[in-house]
Amino acid sequence: MLANILILLIVLALTVGAGWLTVRAVRAGRLWVKIAGGLGAGLLTLVLAAVTLAGGRGIAILYFPGAKPAPDLKVAGTPEQIARGQYLAEVNCVGCHGQVDASGKPTGAFPLSGGYNIGEDEGFGFIGQVAVENLTPAGKLVNYSDGEIFRALRHGVNQDGQTLVFMSLLSTGEISDADLAALIAFLRTQPAAAAGGPTGDEVNFIGVLLFGAGMFPAPTPRPEAVAAPPAGVTAAYGKYVATYGDCLGCHGPDATGVEASSMGPAVPNPRPLVSTLSQEQFFEMMRSGVRPGNNPFPETMPWQNAARMTDDDLAALYAYLTAPVQP
Repeated sequence: MLANILILLIVLALTVGAGWLTVRAVRAGRLWVKIAGGLGAGLLTLVLAAVTLAGGRGIAILYFPGAKPAPDLKVAGTPEQIARGQYLAEVNCVGCHGQVDASGKPTGAFPLSGGYNIGEDEGFGFIGQVAVENLTPAGKLVNYSDGEIFRALRHGVNQDGQTLVFMSLLSTGEISDADLAALIAFLRTQPAAAAGGPTGDEVNFIGVLLFGAGMFPAPTPRPEAVAAPPAGVTAAYGKYVATYGDCLGCHGPDATGVEASSMGPAVPNPRPLVSTLSQEQFFEMMRSGVRPGNNPFPETMPWQNAARMTDDDLAALYAYLTAPVQP
């Protein structure tokens, strides 16, 4: 953070200097100095001013997002909470935070030791390090209060209130208060395990500029409190399953697909395919990773998370994906 702020201050100083040169050139006695110097220094001033504005906005987004204080929360850690939290971790967290293999790729297996450099793997390593955290007691969470973990999950900010680049973009913040507490209860029970690679965000000034220029999306405000709909094989609960299973994080807020952007390629709308399947065929597809016609899902589709869902949750997800899209 300090290095990026220092770079911004240097750019700001250069902007002021270029502006001063522009004024000097315009006031010069010779016409050619007025024209050439004024245009050249003026253009440089505009470029530097744009960099300064983008850098300032990016630093505000990443380091000063206006996070509220962490709630005063102490999770009871009942057996029921721990069991529910483990289930949520299996269908959500383990896909990225699970143990990595020798190549640095997540294996989808516990412990949640992290070390996956998701930024580099997704093709935007040029903005610096964006690597998933170690969620076992060997990582940073050992020094977090329950309220600070809750805030990190809900609002996508770290202990210092700074933006967690990837977490802030996921649908984790839409998980209910009760389920976040259950997840915290489970995280507290894990044995310590060393990370398999670097962890945490270290965004460089290029990344700051891209966030400030809107090339990467700024985090959207999250609600302070979230309640889950009644559990059952309904479209309403199916949308909640798609939320905590992070289907919506890739397929869009209504599971209708997303267009290609600076964050990645287009993600298809799953509804047309699912609407052609029976519930039994949907179960088979999600548990095998193979679409009808012996057509496997691409590697980018984390079907293994859905494969761990209960029958009732998959049935609810099916009900949601085959129901009309709500306006």
